[in-house]
Amino acid sequence: MTALLLAERVPSDGHVLVLGAGGGLELKVFAEAQAGWQFAGVDPSAEMLKLAEATLGPLASRVALHEGYIDTAPMGPFDGATCLLTMHFLTAEERAHTLAQLWRRLKPGAPLVLAHHSFPQSADEKLHWLRRYAAFAVASGISASNAENAIAAISSKLPLLGPEQELALMQAAGFESIELFYAAFTFKGWVAYKPG
Repeated sequence: MTALLLAERVPSDGHVLVLGAGGGLELKVFAEAQAGWQFAGVDPSAEMLKLAEATLGPLASRVALHEGYIDTAPMGPFDGATCLLTMHFLTAEERAHTLAQLWRRLKPGAPLVLAHHSFPQSADEKLHWLRRYAAFAVASGISASNAENAIAAISSKLPLLGPEQELALMQAAGFESIELFYAAFTFKGWVAYKPG
């Protein structure tokens, strides 16, 4: 889905920023989907970046890997950017900074694709959605005890925000035409654009 959303606007010779590159699985999918794209992958873990290089294999020649966070990322400007399964680790203030810095690094009209945990945060609604998440995990083969441990960790360790807060942060950073393209229990995905 992310590769398709990027391809709507990123040219065939485009340059894409991948924030939270992890072990390189996303980079590999994007590089295989678009033979002309170049990438900058950013992640705070040197170990994960080594794994990314191994995962990419011969595709690594099209990827510049950078250890760090958004402030370590090259300025670009980039034709598009992604931040998948990363923002839910950041506080609201850190998200606001990260979104503003992503906006600065994009060309006018460029897309940003985000996906992470985001669901209503009132006490009752939060528990309701986490129980659904756990039930789905159990139905997918995860043990009930592991699923319970996962929702306890998500609830207590992640600085979660509701979808309306996420939207407000994207708008405050300057993004427009924000669209929800994915929703699955506790996960949401958006595509947003720098005005152009």
